[in-house]
Amino acid sequence: MRWLAARGAAGASGEVVAPAADTTDCARGRSPSPRRTPFFEGSSLDVCPRVHQPCLLPQVKLEASHSSLIPGTGRGGHCTRRLTDVCAVWGPGALLCSARCCRAAPGATRRRLNEAEELSSVPKAHVEQLEAARARGLGSRERGAVPRMARQQPPPWLHTAFLLLLLLSLGSAIEIPMDLTQPPTITKQSVKDHIVDPRDNILIECEAKGNPAPSFHWTRNSRFFNIAKDPRVSMRRRSGTLVIDFRSGGRPEEYEGEYQCFARNKFGTALSNRIRLQVSKSPLWPKENLDPVVVQEGAPLTLQCNPPPGLPSPVIFWMSSSMEPITQDKRVSQGHNGDLYFSNVMLQDMQTDYSCNARFHFTHTIQQKNPFTLKVLTNHPYNDSSLRNHPDMYSARGVAERTPSFMYPQGTSSSQMVLRGMDLLLECIASGVPTPDIAWYKKGGDLPSDKAKFENFNKALRITNVSEEDSGEYFCLASNKMGSIRHTISVRVKAAPYWLDEPKNLILAPGEDGRLVCRANGNPKPTVQWMVNGEPLQSAPPNPNREVAGDTIIFRDTQISSRAVYQCNTSNEHGYLLANAFVSVLDVPPRMLSPRNQLIRVILYNRTRLDCPFFGSPIPTLRWFKNGQGSNLDGGNYHVYENGSLEIKMIRKEDQGIYTCVATNILGKAENQVRLEVKDPTRIFRMPEDQVVKRGTTVQLECRVKHDPSLRLTVSWLKDDEPLYIGNRMKKEDDSLTIFGVAERDQGSYTCVASTELDQDLAKAHLTVLGRPDRPRDLELTDLAERSVRLTWIPGDDNNSPITDYIVQFEEDQFQPGVWHDHSKFPGSVNSAVLQLSPYVNYQFRVIAINEVGSSHPSLPSERYRTSGAPPESNPSDVKGEGTRKNNMEITWTPMNATSAFGPNLRYIVKWRRRETRETWNNVTVWGSRYVVGQTPVYVPYEIRVQAENDFGKGPEPDTVIGYSGEDYPRAAPTDVKVRVLNSTAIGLQWNRVYSDTVQGQLREYRAYYWRESSLLKNLWVSQKRQQASFSSDRTRGVVGRLFPYSNYKLEMVVVNGRGDGPRSETKEFTTPEGVPSAPRRFRVRQPNLETINLEWDHPEHPNGILTGYTLRYVAFNGTKLGKQIVENFSPNQTKFSLQRSDPVSRYRFTLSARTQVGSGEAVTEESPAPPNEATPTAAYTNNHADIATQGWFIGLMCAIALLVLILLIVCFIKRSRGGKYPVREKKDVPLGPEDPKEEDGSFDYSDEDNKPLQGSQTSLDGTIKQQESDDSLVDYGEGGEGQFNEDGSFIGQYTVKKDKEETEGNESSEATSPVNAIYSLA
Repeated sequence: MRWLAARGAAGASGEVVAPAADTTDCARGRSPSPRRTPFFEGSSLDVCPRVHQPCLLPQVKLEASHSSLIPGTGRGGHCTRRLTDVCAVWGPGALLCSARCCRAAPGATRRRLNEAEELSSVPKAHVEQLEAARARGLGSRERGAVPRMARQQPPPWLHTAFLLLLLLSLGSAIEIPMDLTQPPTITKQSVKDHIVDPRDNILIECEAKGNPAPSFHWTRNSRFFNIAKDPRVSMRRRSGTLVIDFRSGGRPEEYEGEYQCFARNKFGTALSNRIRLQVSKSPLWPKENLDPVVVQEGAPLTLQCNPPPGLPSPVIFWMSSSMEPITQDKRVSQGHNGDLYFSNVMLQDMQTDYSCNARFHFTHTIQQKNPFTLKVLTNHPYNDSSLRNHPDMYSARGVAERTPSFMYPQGTSSSQMVLRGMDLLLECIASGVPTPDIAWYKKGGDLPSDKAKFENFNKALRITNVSEEDSGEYFCLASNKMGSIRHTISVRVKAAPYWLDEPKNLILAPGEDGRLVCRANGNPKPTVQWMVNGEPLQSAPPNPNREVAGDTIIFRDTQISSRAVYQCNTSNEHGYLLANAFVSVLDVPPRMLSPRNQLIRVILYNRTRLDCPFFGSPIPTLRWFKNGQGSNLDGGNYHVYENGSLEIKMIRKEDQGIYTCVATNILGKAENQVRLEVKDPTRIFRMPEDQVVKRGTTVQLECRVKHDPSLRLTVSWLKDDEPLYIGNRMKKEDDSLTIFGVAERDQGSYTCVASTELDQDLAKAHLTVLGRPDRPRDLELTDLAERSVRLTWIPGDDNNSPITDYIVQFEEDQFQPGVWHDHSKFPGSVNSAVLQLSPYVNYQFRVIAINEVGSSHPSLPSERYRTSGAPPESNPSDVKGEGTRKNNMEITWTPMNATSAFGPNLRYIVKWRRRETRETWNNVTVWGSRYVVGQTPVYVPYEIRVQAENDFGKGPEPDTVIGYSGEDYPRAAPTDVKVRVLNSTAIGLQWNRVYSDTVQGQLREYRAYYWRESSLLKNLWVSQKRQQASFSSDRTRGVVGRLFPYSNYKLEMVVVNGRGDGPRSETKEFTTPEGVPSAPRRFRVRQPNLETINLEWDHPEHPNGILTGYTLRYVAFNGTKLGKQIVENFSPNQTKFSLQRSDPVSRYRFTLSARTQVGSGEAVTEESPAPPNEATPTAAYTNNHADIATQGWFIGLMCAIALLVLILLIVCFIKRSRGGKYPVREKKDVPLGPEDPKEEDGSFDYSDEDNKPLQGSQTSLDGTIKQQESDDSLVDYGEGGEGQFNEDGSFIGQYTVKKDKEETEGNESSEATSPVNAIYSLA
């Protein structure tokens, strides 16, 4: 027998599989053909002692489908069994495949099936990831090896999933190349239950392939459907798809029924499933008038929906008539049947009406039922919202408590049937007061945690993908504090037919044997019916080479005439399965099915597989060779699968090379080559690290990568496993990611993904952002007392930085409404505190949380709390008495705030009297914070008292404060003022005190006013601005400094009190002696050449006397070596000096100072410039370098350039005056706009207009556009092809007058335009 799967892979993976065989029936094989080459050379095979035919192990079933293990074959009539065991090794290891022969007992067979079923529970997302990995490593000709996930341990399901993937790839179907003759195969068809939208055209799909191309026909309700007779029905070209068009009218319901498609060519007929066509229906609600529903508060209630039957069933939801959704909870919820259940009715349930809505899928319409109106009878008619949060809400409203009872389903037990693979939904809805809680259990076991979930507030239990193990008894327990009740649901699991062995296409060579197996299971057990080319097998022509044995058809010594398509239909009361499998008899030499000379790049130390899909009949033998070597590759680091794929378990550098696969059968051979390149892996050698940062700072995540230089590296970032958007606050570089101004939303995990075309590496780090805490919430006031209250709050999120403190603030609405004040501070570990309060304050509180990052936003304010009033317990502070005029006294104080007023109508009793007079107190009641006492003597002391008072009484006796009435100007000046010159910049003063009665106030200070009258130097302007010096009131002498030497000064003294200055003393004159001058100004050192150094300076800004000369000290130095210091003295009028250098290498340091008779003043120091060969120029050298403008050669050069520019300007002016044409467009054509009035020659005239000339044209003096007959440019007038333009766009190249056409023909070349030529042409 020859299996289709053994003929070589035509898919991407190149792996092959074979259908399963019965472990107890060796008769399923075939005797080896003399023309057959065995697949396993040198394999050890077990012998079946009963029959001499090859046996296969049972097929492993995965997710309701199947995937065959690789079959073994026998020699010499021996019966063999062969099992392929696969284990996956993570990382750079290998996929180790070993074959072991065994005898499988029925128990072992069941265990393997169970193991395979466990494989089917691998999550779909994981399988998709592994498929992607497989595309890179196991079967890709472009991607290479599986990528390594860096720094992460493999998940526990990975080894199992690798096995699953290999089995799936080995189970892929093999196809005959389409250029070979073959029977039809159905490739696409509509679903069995095909529901269509009545507003659209009907489409029933049926597509098939075959060679020759198949033709199609249909049956409807098991009778031939004549498409040609119905103008609305058509069949798509080269397809069997039916299109029923209703654009010209017709009712879709007329075409409902069961359709089946037949695809036929000369080798057989393939059938589609029986497709049941139904038209979607969305009927309207029946019209009905609903009376108000009257119910007692606390009683259960069911509002029935009863939606109209639709196809498919509509989605039910409840809303009010104003389209507001009904809030559902464990007390009020919607059942699976669409009804709305109230476990107990409350008074607030009558605040809205209730309308059932049905949404129909195909028509996208929502139909609304007339709303129900509730009328709740209650013993507590007031719907107080505060009772909703009452711990015993029902007793507070007078509702009697009741034990639970079931509203759905009724009674204590029920049963339910579910089909295998569907979802099981169990529902229990109970009534009771208080609302019962629902719990679910399974008798004799636990609920399947991997596929069981609770819905509808635990009222429903859903078990997905039900299997036979889920049958049994389930019960729900409804309980409240009054008791409990339970309901038992018996679950029976039935099954529509599902495949154990689905028939596979069978390809045989003439004379070979084979078999088709159709095995399915179900509950009840399905029956099997065989057909050939769409006809029952019993009515088909007899075939001596074919034998039917139950679910198996055996073919012996097949011939070309045996080609046909067989159908297996297995069915029970819950459904059916239909499978097509053709038998094709071919005699084909080997052929390769993949492109030739492929390049595969793989990563070092990874596993890879080289595919060599081939086809041939009889089955070819495939061998692999490397770099033209003569030995076959198999064993050790190599493993050859039976489909021909070569696996290299661990790639090494020496594995790089050219691999050749050769397929051979008795009809010939074919070969193909694959070139394998080995690349270095991508590795992140410096990974990002976990960081904890404060909000607003900058953070950098490193990611340095090493990769194969021949591959293109891409570094990307993920945040929380999603692609990271790089905004303007982020900067992505090749080896890092920088985030500026980190915010709370930046917190999360960051993954660096370094990927090439072949692999990738990952490294993850977590960024924790320390932010300000969230605001506290839900402030509550409790323990209310006259002078205290307890404030409780719920802390907000600390945003990764622990809360250290809470600040409680308050606001009152009487004195400063809207202004918040700090009340108290508490540690961050508390969330409740007792606050001490003041009388007669309408408090409102808020809380601010503080951590190391900052403070939170204030919480929402609490409710207000007013304390009772009391007399003030304190008096105003900061009481003062001061005069604002000479005959008054203003009494001021700091007013008391809201927390110290203690009562309404806060006012102040102000008392005053003259000090030590024992006169009676004057008093007045004031509402503000100041009072002015008038008609007071000048600067007299007063005793002052200010007492607080409110409507509850007076405050305590106040303290006495001393204040003074207003001051007047002093009446006398200091006497006997004496001046003594101390030095050139300071004098000493001495004076007599004034009498206290002349001060007329508080003596603040003595003040001296002085000014510079003139300088003793002639023609020197001085500022006469007045200056002052102050001395404390207890002094009679002092020093005035910072005077100018050699100057005449005047001085006066006054007495100062709080009112101002008194009269001035007599004026004193004094003269400061001569001093030392300031430093010479603008000292410059210049070096016009290497032999001479010139020094220049200006006179000092402040001579401070008569200048007697200048002193110059200079010394030569070379690095750290110093020469002898030389001193030069100059007259006061000399400001220049020239020094002839004796040493051209050394530099000089010059120190210059001015002199008076007193001595030398401040000195200034400069150094000579550095020689040209020194690396760092000094400031003096820079100055000398700037003096190049004084050199004669430079002046001559500038004059020559100026003369040349003048000549050029004259030439340009003459040319423009003539209005000549100067083509300026280059050889390179400039695109001209349609609005530009120019000719194709690109030349233009200059004019004196202010407007810029148009591109490619020139305006003449009269403003018109002159046309050019030539197509030349500036290249025609000179050797250069480039025109030059200055910054403003004007042309500065040199122009020559273009000759007439006749002259140009006689002289093909012209001189290059240059300044010299321009001068010659002018001459």
